[in-house]
Amino acid sequence: MNTLKKLSMLTLALFSMTAWAQKKTVDFTVERIIAAPAEKVWAVVGENYGDVADSHPGLVSSEYVGDLDHGGEGCERVCYLNEDKTKYTQETQTHYNPEEYSFGVDISHVEKLPLDPTYSKATYKVEPVDDGSSKLVITMSLRTKPAFMGRLAKGKFRKNIEDYVLAIEHNVLTGETVSKDNFKEIKKKYKS
Repeated sequence: MNTLKKLSMLTLALFSMTAWAQKKTVDFTVERIIAAPAEKVWAVVGENYGDVADSHPGLVSSEYVGDLDHGGEGCERVCYLNEDKTKYTQETQTHYNPEEYSFGVDISHVEKLPLDPTYSKATYKVEPVDDGSSKLVITMSLRTKPAFMGRLAKGKFRKNIEDYVLAIEHNVLTGETVSKDNFKEIKKKYKS
């Protein structure tokens, strides 16, 4: 009976640890001051939501999915990370608030990426600093598959978002599309 009790307690402990680990996420925030009014930054990140590949050096292409062809509550996009379009995320814009220049992103599906879409989300906020500048703030909360990779991958995910925010700045200021091919030269022009 004592062995059965120990086995039951061990099973309960393992179940509890598994349930706790399933909800554990890695969180970080990236901020950047951009020498452009909040409206211009918002146009790139909020209104042109499905055109994210124009300002993201890690994406090969992106496209709108569904009825909306511009940013807004419920707008969906697919972000492709390879030419074959076999590695991607599908994301939905939530909590869309153009007056506050903010929205959320729920990841609904991933293909060939170590992300758990159930627990992976982001928020975007553009804060006016003055008439000619604004601060872009992106906060991410993600969970990897398998979960233990989260802490190891946090630096890579954060670096990807830091590059993305810098690329947004370049796109806002110049209108130039940012890609893997031109990002190295673009990055040299800006302080990190």
